[in-house]
Amino acid sequence: MASVHESLYFNPMMTNGVVHANVFGIKDCVTPYKMALLVLLSELGRAGAQLSLLERRRLNRLLLPLLQGPDMTLSRLHKAIEESCPNLANSVQIRIKLMAEGELKDMEQFFDDLSDSFTGTEPEVHKTSVVGLFLRHMILAYNKLSFSQVYKLYTALQQYYQNDEKKAGIDETDMELTNTEELEGKMEKEELDVPLREEEISCSGPLSQKQAEYFLSQQASLLKNDETKALTPAFLQKELNNLLKFNPDFAEAHYLSYLNSLRVQDVFSSTHSLLHYFDRLILTGAESKSNGDEGYGRSLRYAALNLAALHCRFGHYRQAELALQEAIRIAQESNDHVCLQHCLSWLYILEQKRSDSCVLLEHSVKKAVHFGLPYLASLGIQSLVQQRAFAGKTANKLMDALKDSDLLHWKHSLSELIDISIAQKTAIWRLYGRSTMALQQAQMLLSMNSLEAVNVGVQQNNTESFAVVLCHLAELHAEQGCFAAASEILKHLKERFPPSSQHAQLWMLFDQKIQFDRAMNDGKYHVADSFVAGITALNSIEGVYSVLLSIAELYWRSSCHTIALPVLLQALALSREYRLQYLASETVLNLAFSQLILGIPEQALNILHTAIEPILAHGAVLDKGCAMFLVAKCQVASAASLSPQKKTEALELAILNLNEAKTYFAKVDCKEQLRDVLYFQARLFHTLGKTQERNKCAMLFRQVHQELPAHGVPLINAFK
Repeated sequence: MASVHESLYFNPMMTNGVVHANVFGIKDCVTPYKMALLVLLSELGRAGAQLSLLERRRLNRLLLPLLQGPDMTLSRLHKAIEESCPNLANSVQIRIKLMAEGELKDMEQFFDDLSDSFTGTEPEVHKTSVVGLFLRHMILAYNKLSFSQVYKLYTALQQYYQNDEKKAGIDETDMELTNTEELEGKMEKEELDVPLREEEISCSGPLSQKQAEYFLSQQASLLKNDETKALTPAFLQKELNNLLKFNPDFAEAHYLSYLNSLRVQDVFSSTHSLLHYFDRLILTGAESKSNGDEGYGRSLRYAALNLAALHCRFGHYRQAELALQEAIRIAQESNDHVCLQHCLSWLYILEQKRSDSCVLLEHSVKKAVHFGLPYLASLGIQSLVQQRAFAGKTANKLMDALKDSDLLHWKHSLSELIDISIAQKTAIWRLYGRSTMALQQAQMLLSMNSLEAVNVGVQQNNTESFAVVLCHLAELHAEQGCFAAASEILKHLKERFPPSSQHAQLWMLFDQKIQFDRAMNDGKYHVADSFVAGITALNSIEGVYSVLLSIAELYWRSSCHTIALPVLLQALALSREYRLQYLASETVLNLAFSQLILGIPEQALNILHTAIEPILAHGAVLDKGCAMFLVAKCQVASAASLSPQKKTEALELAILNLNEAKTYFAKVDCKEQLRDVLYFQARLFHTLGKTQERNKCAMLFRQVHQELPAHGVPLINAFK
């Protein structure tokens, strides 16, 4: 057996001047950074009444994150104190300098003086306060050190101060080479950057238990609320590996590693970390202590359930089903109804393509309500609403169901589900072609404040719901011709949800769709075709666009106009069956166009009046322009059988409608359609004998026509 003296020199927990007491249960350690905090507390007690009330409030708010957070550089600490109280920051800097440049006995004397903070009838610090507990822990940890450990701590303090001095010297050299404006901009950017930079967070040794818990909770909160402020996946994994190297049984660190692996879609690492999390949870006895003998089985069934959810997320449905069956078996043996309800919800997700999945979901909602699980009950209602929306149920019934779920959300303060409900309403109104209502719901969600408390400087509600709503908002602006606004929204989405984040695929899809529409508007079909591949890669269903309407257009192009009518009637029947009002209106416009081609413009005008109102109220700018252009064509065609006076009035009315269509096409920069309108207007002005207006339209037509490839001028052989 090694002697006590030998253990001092072969202590595995003495690294880089950081002294630790226990590998697997690190509770208290003395580091140069914590010595700097002790100096800060000492100077704060000395300052006393010299500090203003505002400065004291700022320092009190600063102390808790400094005490709980990981070690940071001296320059960063000095800057944080300086923002609250510049005089105190200078005093702390001078005190640390004297101690680092002095002798070892100065550090010894400093720790001896710390005990005076608790003496007297009115001590500066209460023993049971947060600061008091920190001081007592540090004094106790320092008193347990051997002489060699004290000396190593002192040399670490010197190195800590010297590293800051070297960095300050380099910064001064850079300042001489940098002009004032660039320096001010750099300082403003650093002040706004609230979270610590990666090189400042990195720890040279293992963290204490409190530091590790604070670090894990902070990063987990950032991953949920504002992923852009969290550490990058590679650096966070490096820190977690460093933490697990000294404490491999830290279950929470394995779980954060699992969440971090999900960010980069790493199947192997995420599965590995998830299994290690539950293994450590069982080995450390955390579950058995809180749940008795039931703890071991509880960890096993929830491990299987989480594994099923993981496989389902990556599309491994067979493996997910096997894991879910295992979770159900263990939960049934233990009579765990809560776990069974979670299993039932995931079972619906795996089998939602089956015809009886709706019955399964309704049963899941009833059971969740019975066992008092509002979160699961609400998610079930949301899924039912989504399923029934695709089945063609009326909007009022769906909104009534969502209203019932909203009552659960507000009653139990389920803020995340409130966001999901509003995003669901936005998507439903978009599905039913009511863009105004969708815009209202989107604005409502964006203007809401989160019910969850987050740190200052952290974006609220960086969730999938907000990504969905912002994507819909970008598409709505693009449809109205506001491409600059749509680009700004997409830019914000790219900053808020980086390409490596889990919700980035949403804005990538909408970005491709908007670019596809712009290319189609500009007549750049070869460019639009390249976007189809990108859209299909992100969402295979989106790559198939309006199949029946496209088939009808093929029949038009082939001069098989009568064959197109049954196809359009089928599309209209499907649109009305599933309550897709906007698609139904667009189908009616196509039917009117077919009737125009077949020589019955009067009938076409009659059915246009039933479809044009929803298009003008909720439609895209391009569709509005096409609708008004079609109305003008029908008016001209039906005027052939009228008297000369009524014919003139009809043509003038058609010109007004063409002006409105021209405004819409110009707004979305649709030059091909704009060229057709100008050509049609020139012909009408020529018929009415208005030479000046005709020449103006002819000149504009020529300008636009020269910018486009020559495909002829299709007057009435295509709807769009």
